Amino acid sequence: MLNQIVSLLLGTAASLLTLAFLARVWMQWARAPFRNPVGQFVVTITNWAVLPLRRIVPGLFGIDLASVLAAWITQFIFLAIMASLAGIGVLALGGLLAVAWGALLSVLKLFIYLLMGVVILAALLSWLSPYSPAAPLFNGLSAPLLAPVRRFVPIFGGLDLSPLVVILLLQVVLIVLENLR
Repeated sequence: MLNQIVSLLLGTAASLLTLAFLARVWMQWARAPFRNPVGQFVVTITNWAVLPLRRIVPGLFGIDLASVLAAWITQFIFLAIMASLAGIGVLALGGLLAVAWGALLSVLKLFIYLLMGVVILAALLSWLSPYSPAAPLFNGLSAPLLAPVRRFVPIFGGLDLSPLVVILLLQVVLIVLENLR
């Protein structure tokens, strides 16, 4: 029971921190403005790890590799702690490689969930509150995903089905990632 509680609490904290690092990556890549409450929250919550890592890890093609590395390290530490609590040796080379691979898959999975959340929020805001202050942010974050699909999926009766197609495609990617585990 105690392991389950620790797993829940550490897993939630690690996932939220990883999502913040990944949101920072996506916001920078999509060139979303950070002068909004969401952007300020992401910067505040991630600066402690990203700024020191940027001295060591440069960006690449507009991707903030320091934030990606911070997300991976967060998942690596979480998985290593959970493996240790379960009595699985992680100090051997095989154990470290398994934890590193699991951390990479976890980061990719959380990134897909982040993208799905962005698309869902953008779609909901466009239907329910298109003039909300958060609508331009989520529209900008979802645009790189929706624009290629909108070239192939027409608008039916004023209803844009591209968010549905993007979510289905992201679900396919999640299935592939789950089978890589």
